[in-house]
Amino acid sequence: MSLIDKLFGSARESDAPETRLPAERKAQVDGSLSAHAAALLLRAPTALMQLSEVEALTVVGFMRPRQFAAGTTIIRQGEAADTGFMVLVLSGEITVETLMASRVNPATVTVLGPGSLIGEMALVDGGARSASCTASSDVRCAVLTRSALETLTTEQPVIAAKLMTAVAQRLAERLRESSHKLQVYSRLVHTMQQEIDALMPTPDRRLKG
Repeated sequence: MSLIDKLFGSARESDAPETRLPAERKAQVDGSLSAHAAALLLRAPTALMQLSEVEALTVVGFMRPRQFAAGTTIIRQGEAADTGFMVLVLSGEITVETLMASRVNPATVTVLGPGSLIGEMALVDGGARSASCTASSDVRCAVLTRSALETLTTEQPVIAAKLMTAVAQRLAERLRESSHKLQVYSRLVHTMQQEIDALMPTPDRRLKG
């Protein structure tokens, strides 16, 4: 029996956890070592470490299993229709790529492993996907859909609020990191321009010299 089977009780993708009774959902994760392992990954520094063990385990109960073969595009940059889910990586690796105006081929942003989250930004704002995520190897993951999140909010509003606060904090950290990288890049460009100007002065500067 796979980790997915042990964790969720059923590997059927159509078996939506938000349609189960709360007691039934709780029984499926209570006492399951695999469910606790998934909750531990959900609380990893790469995911939502602000959640307690009990809160993470509750969220895991609302997630559904998915498996992706190597080479499968899980999330596609620019996709605006299918944005109602985020993914917790349980095993395998996912390559995150983005297309830039100045490049023909996508640039690799990072490679993510177990304990990583993808797709949380679009889950929050419903906007288009900002990057493409492709399975670098066979991937097992847990998916939280917007529908499941709505049920979680109804049944466990405090945990749902903490979950969304943790997601917001994670997104803020990524925004600050991107802002810092942009500042470093701007300083680098400025320094390079100064060096170019020193080596190849403009006609006006040559006349002044």
